[in-house]
Amino acid sequence: MSEHRRLTILEHLQELRSRLLISLAALAMTTALSLAFAKPLMLLLVAPIGEGRLVALSPTETIIAFFRVSLISGVVLAMPVIVYQLVRFLLPALTDQERRYLMIFVPAAWVSFALGVGFAALVILPFAVRYLQGFLSDVIAQTWAVSPYLSFVTTFLLAMGLVFETPLAIFFLAKLGIVSPAFLRHYRRHAVVLIATASSPVCLRAFFAPGAGTHPR
Repeated sequence: MSEHRRLTILEHLQELRSRLLISLAALAMTTALSLAFAKPLMLLLVAPIGEGRLVALSPTETIIAFFRVSLISGVVLAMPVIVYQLVRFLLPALTDQERRYLMIFVPAAWVSFALGVGFAALVILPFAVRYLQGFLSDVIAQTWAVSPYLSFVTTFLLAMGLVFETPLAIFFLAKLGIVSPAFLRHYRRHAVVLIATASSPVCLRAFFAPGAGTHPR
């Protein structure tokens, strides 16, 4: 079927269904694969705690945390396949120039996301955990539960991965003519307030720099 032929609504829905099924199959495979190394991954995520230990507050909390980490790992591993299926679905509606930009953007976005997650895990997360452990430690004895801690860590890592993609996304939006330097200058203050509000006090600068740095003065 030629990509240049206009598709009917039914054909669009059939192709969308096919792309979704492939993406779900990839997610199921990568999640199953992640079960094999979920324990080492959990040890890596709890390493910033140091000598402290997490506690489980319910009989099933540990196993739920185990499968949660496996699922998140599966999503990250399956993301190239998911993005590829999305790109293939969108390609017929794009111009040749937009296709070229998209083919560059997709691998670059994946690299940026990986760099953001790696930077957060190796640099920011240990500092953030130490800060939180020491905050009012002479007043309140801290004992952290498994689920809230892993939820905090995984959300933080994924958020930092997305933050590192912000400059790249704005660059390609500007190339496509969707945004302009004048638009960015006009909404610079709004973006600064939004980024600062969404960032935690512990890691404000880490969230702030990639996003705010893309807005021209």
